[in-house]
Amino acid sequence: MPSAPSSQSRRADTSARSGLLTERIARELEHDIRSGAIAVGAKLPSERELAATFGSSRNVVREALQRLEAQRLIEVAPGRGSFVRDQSSGQARGYDALYRTGRPTVRQLIEARLPLEVETVRLATLRAAEGDIAAMRAAQDTMESATDVVTKARADVAFHDAIAVASGNPVLRIMLSSISGMMFEMMLRSNSDPSIEEPGVPHHPEIFEAIVARDEALACAHMREHLLLGTRTYGVDLDLQVDVMARRHIELLLAESEHPTG
Repeated sequence: MPSAPSSQSRRADTSARSGLLTERIARELEHDIRSGAIAVGAKLPSERELAATFGSSRNVVREALQRLEAQRLIEVAPGRGSFVRDQSSGQARGYDALYRTGRPTVRQLIEARLPLEVETVRLATLRAAEGDIAAMRAAQDTMESATDVVTKARADVAFHDAIAVASGNPVLRIMLSSISGMMFEMMLRSNSDPSIEEPGVPHHPEIFEAIVARDEALACAHMREHLLLGTRTYGVDLDLQVDVMARRHIELLLAESEHPTG
């Protein structure tokens, strides 16, 4: 008879589910705001109402609203509520929103990342300073120690961002940052699906070691193989729109968290 889960395990499961719920709520509200389903100037439902709608705690709703506020999609007025901001300004829309109007697929995102990140890691191998190496190591350590997929995915993005910083080219970092939202959505899938693993394929530790060793050719080869893994393992998801794939996977993970196996 299996033993009951420990309090630490239950806390980890609760934290993982809260992170996924935050993603779901923020994504759905963002979609409704950007599509115009929620009009400019409209007041969002209260935290209590949103919590009831999504079956979450008010703390989770609050985190989702804080994210939308940071994206300048809403304005939170203390004592009055949250209101949708005008999205006509470039600052509010951002590059991520502009890319999404093209409905990019997972395959297309991988194709775009290949030339960008292979060149970025090449330059990082030549130019990385001690602080850059430390930032990569910290992101890698966080990813390895994380117990929930949202934290893993954020650390995954942070690792690739640290490489971009180490390249010493701010244009490359801006370019990578502009697709980081879609990268995060891919990484939610990659960091929670064991079928993505493929023996012998280099991942962060191998890329990191090549950078530390200043082996330019090896770092580029490892990054290329790392990015191409998705083209062999994503199956039918490869030609789905990135946001559609992410939405489906978040719902799958939430369903699994409600009915865990084992």
